[in-house]
Amino acid sequence: MRNLIGFILLLPLFINCQAEKNRISKYPAQIGDIVFDENVDEAEFKKCWPQDLSFQYYNDSKGVQYLGEKIKIERELKTLNLRDTNSSNGYITIRFVVNCAGKTGMFRIQEMNQNYEKFTFDKKFTHDILEFSKKLNAWIPKEYLGVKINYYQYLTFKIENGKVSEILP
Repeated sequence: MRNLIGFILLLPLFINCQAEKNRISKYPAQIGDIVFDENVDEAEFKKCWPQDLSFQYYNDSKGVQYLGEKIKIERELKTLNLRDTNSSNGYITIRFVVNCAGKTGMFRIQEMNQNYEKFTFDKKFTHDILEFSKKLNAWIPKEYLGVKINYYQYLTFKIENGKVSEILP
């Protein structure tokens, strides 16, 4: 009898736990999380365990973790001589995930003018900057407590008179 009363008292708790498992949130776990989109993301790119956890760029003070550092990225970009046909000014930010093997994926683009307002550059120019970012293949995997992790990285291309004048951060 005592076990039956205990079971009846605990039954709502078990039912509530099951309901929580079936609920899918429309919100990401962290602000700014990139959610896999089969329409734009490459299916072969895989996040490492834990898949739903990626460290943000501000979780590490080491800056850009690229073999040859940011200067190598800038030198590679300079050889392409990319130009916006409209001689626009502003910023193009490419944000992506680097997994535990140093592979990249889940690229997202944000464009804005010099006043930080939404803006659209020439499509070919933006596409060329995105493709350049995707081809960068010397990202250094990061570790946290001895475990290699996924992390977000971003590159902001400052555009002046239609040309990249600087890469941030």
